Amino acid sequence: MNAAILCVGKLKEKWQQEGCAEYLKRLTRYGKYEIIQVDDLREPENASPAQLQQIVEREGRALLQRVRPGDRVVALCIQAKAPDSVGLSKLMQDWSADGRRTVFVIGGSNGLSGEVLQRADARLSFSNLTFPHGLMRVILLEQLYRAEKIRTGEKYHK
Repeated sequence: MNAAILCVGKLKEKWQQEGCAEYLKRLTRYGKYEIIQVDDLREPENASPAQLQQIVEREGRALLQRVRPGDRVVALCIQAKAPDSVGLSKLMQDWSADGRRTVFVIGGSNGLSGEVLQRADARLSFSNLTFPHGLMRVILLEQLYRAEKIRTGEKYHK
């Protein structure tokens, strides 16, 4: 599979950096996987809803600048179906069949802009819970690795 994880912000925690590096290393045997980061924008103290919306929109534009015209965009958001691991593996099988790059988009702390959601070809949820976006990166990479193992018929801890 040819995939990118497109996300807002840099990982600050060493364990998150190490987790991402480990799963990226494991995923190399299944295709090309990369992480693309855009800068997160600082929120003013006591930001108004309008200011927060402006930040989300600016981050959204930065994300969309990294999306190529032929990419399949998968937005990670709570308001989506949450497949099980076998279901994700099946989705990845379908997505990899056409050779397009699949871009998984993780928004910043205030979410994804309407423009990003509108560009998305699919939406994916991992839970009704909210996760910090740094942790979500590790979770996503682990789940992609698990799905690749399932897709290729390899054993993976259940």
